[in-house]
Amino acid sequence: MSIETKRGMKRRGFLAAAGAAFLAGCNRVAETDAGASLLNAAEKWHMGAHRLLTNRNALAPEYPRSAISPDFRGNGSVNPQNGDYQEHVAAGFADWNLEVRGLVDTPLSLTLDQLRALPQRTQVTRHDCVEGWSAIGEWTGPQLSTLLAQAGVQETAQFVVFRCADNLNGQDYYESVDMIDAYHPQTIVAHLLNGEPLPVKNGAPLRMRIERQLGYKHPKYLTAIEVVASLDDIGGGQGGYWEDRAGYQWYAGI
Repeated sequence: MSIETKRGMKRRGFLAAAGAAFLAGCNRVAETDAGASLLNAAEKWHMGAHRLLTNRNALAPEYPRSAISPDFRGNGSVNPQNGDYQEHVAAGFADWNLEVRGLVDTPLSLTLDQLRALPQRTQVTRHDCVEGWSAIGEWTGPQLSTLLAQAGVQETAQFVVFRCADNLNGQDYYESVDMIDAYHPQTIVAHLLNGEPLPVKNGAPLRMRIERQLGYKHPKYLTAIEVVASLDDIGGGQGGYWEDRAGYQWYAGI
């Protein structure tokens, strides 16, 4: 393992632990108007600084297969019971479809076989959870940019919203990124983990990998990719399930 890779691991681990400590206090601060304004300003500064100091196409550290963690734990939803998800599990996801919709010229509905037939990217990367744990896994799937190119993104597009099958506390899970992260080469729609179909606990049959952001930005149980001009009318308007409910920062770059 190179010195740069080791440094990257230490830095990402530190940032994940720091993020957990920071977010533990965010909810209390965000309860006031002044606190919410302060946090929003801090998030914009973080995103601006991260983008300024990092090339938009710079890659997150990648590792040899020998570094893969013995177990890649599940977190959050690990076996959705809502809707028809359990029927899909029983059928081996034979009828699962991924929609690409919104501000696109050609909406898509892709089967798993169609997704597997696209050019694939495999990357061994580190997942840093905001709760403070990390794991390394090998992910395989088509780049999101490939799907967006097929659909034809319209000029007014600003964000990509990821719709998911799991429902928590009455709200369907969702996340989002801007177009810079959407087109990043390591942003993939993963269907394999360590060379095997995704386990249910890790988001079967599809999950996003947004490798330059913390773990809650990697939504599981993916059903649709929606291209939009604004996040204001999506969920609670903050760009993601945890952003709406717990004050998590929308931009979680590491």
